[in-house]
Amino acid sequence: MALNYDAVMSYRPADIAVEYGARDCILYALGIGIGMDPLDTAQLRFVYEKDLAAVPTMAAVLGWPGRMIDPRFGIDSRMVVAAGLKVVLHRRLPSEAKLVSLPRIREVVDLGPDSAAIVLATRDLSTPGGDLVATVDSSNLARKHGGFGGKVTQAPEAHKVPESAPQATCDLPTPPNLALLYRLNGDENPLHVEPNLARKVGFDRPILHGAATFGIAGHAVLRHIGYRADVLHSIEARFARPVFPGDTLRTEIWQDGDRVSFQCRAAGRDGVVLSNGLAVLRG
Repeated sequence: MALNYDAVMSYRPADIAVEYGARDCILYALGIGIGMDPLDTAQLRFVYEKDLAAVPTMAAVLGWPGRMIDPRFGIDSRMVVAAGLKVVLHRRLPSEAKLVSLPRIREVVDLGPDSAAIVLATRDLSTPGGDLVATVDSSNLARKHGGFGGKVTQAPEAHKVPESAPQATCDLPTPPNLALLYRLNGDENPLHVEPNLARKVGFDRPILHGAATFGIAGHAVLRHIGYRADVLHSIEARFARPVFPGDTLRTEIWQDGDRVSFQCRAAGRDGVVLSNGLAVLRG
């Protein structure tokens, strides 16, 4: 299947009305494993409607326009996996709101024949009055879709984490059914559910959503800064290897003033699964 660059670049979804409340905030928090320790009062504020706070990374699921499955794009959705995410919070994400999402495609990177394409997308989340609340940048890797003749052949440079030993680590377990729970936030890609489909595209079993891994890393950063959700200005990372529901994610953390670098490993496996992480704090 040949990627249709012109069709992808001209894709402009209609503005998306977003309305969410306490139930949505709690569902998102549970979908990234928050609340697994029901005696941790710091976690309870994200999963209990009393004095509820929204997890900042929830912006990543708000106003998502969905997968690009229209045949005119020339993209085999079975071959698409998340490559990276960045959330910029222009103000604290409220626990309930009515917003408007304005999604658009920024670029498609051509990594060459027999390689992949990277679709770079962005969306702004604003109040109906036009006040900007958050900006979400995402990248999706379309495996075996390279060589379509794109002019951009390199992905944007990523943040580099320090090479020294981490200053702190945070281990967060995930339940084996986490992908089944996380998909209720809107991403119903069967790759995260159907074992046979996962094997057909090269995975031993269904993988966890990249955005869920991103949220778990965000939880680790929040824990590192004392669960002060209001001080998180932005957070970004890239997905290096698949994560499977049931994995324990170890987040390695380095802090330099208001900049927190991080990366994640899966316990019992070699290599980094989430890389190039950077969170920027207010003040």
